[in-house]
Amino acid sequence: MNKQVVVGCGYVGTRVARHYRDQGEAVTGIVRSDAGVARLEQLGIKGLHCDLAAEDLGDLGLAGARIFHLAPPPGSGVQDPHTRHLVELFERFGHPLRVVYISTTGVYGDCAGAWIDETHPVAPVAARSQRRLDAEETLRRWSAASGRDLVILRVAGIYGPDRLPLERIRAGTPMVRPQDAPYTNRIHVDDLVTACIAAMERAPSGGLYNACDGHPSTMTDYFLDVAAAAGLPSPPLIGLEEASDRLSEGMLSYLSESRRLRNDRLREELGVDLRYPSLAEGLRGLF
Repeated sequence: MNKQVVVGCGYVGTRVARHYRDQGEAVTGIVRSDAGVARLEQLGIKGLHCDLAAEDLGDLGLAGARIFHLAPPPGSGVQDPHTRHLVELFERFGHPLRVVYISTTGVYGDCAGAWIDETHPVAPVAARSQRRLDAEETLRRWSAASGRDLVILRVAGIYGPDRLPLERIRAGTPMVRPQDAPYTNRIHVDDLVTACIAAMERAPSGGLYNACDGHPSTMTDYFLDVAAAAGLPSPPLIGLEEASDRLSEGMLSYLSESRRLRNDRLREELGVDLRYPSLAEGLRGLF
């Protein structure tokens, strides 16, 4: 029987772990707190407390396992020491059979709204995306040296139950006018879980996939559509000249990048049949 380990067993990872639990397969979720362990064990999932920020980690039982790596990098810097610590564990205590790493489509940087696929060069601008690329490169070096499998999913914005900007909309926080808004990409959490499992079960080693629904829209359209689906007032719209004074640094960072992502490889090579192939269908399922 396969042994699955979900490193970073949170919003997405818990759903992945529940899939394997329901299949009667061994699965362990690694989390950063005792409360997280208790949460998993209430769901019938074995939990293990570990903080990858710590430099001296013990044996987590990863040898021979199939690992979903969803643990985020730290909140600053351009490297991901958490992934480096994880690879050090592999080298000290034994290598896993396969790693599926959940990266970000932010590694492509600003593409000026162009349609792109997995062959597009990476050019991350935001530090958060540079950290993800560093993790990708760390894992590629590990895979090449160890001969073990690695699959990378570059994931767009995740939405789903309890993962919508409803509080922001209720607060009346403004958004830029549609003509000023960048293109953004997204995927429903249920479809992302399907993609994660497909990547683990049947992707070739070295596989790289954009995990998105293939139907991008502008960021402003996204907020307007969510507000309409939830029956909330639309956010006020402002020009870019006002945005620097009224929007958060994080939102301004997202507004500085625009790209439209293809998911042909996810659907055709990996065989992922999206349950929610557009935001409209996803929102209907949520409301």
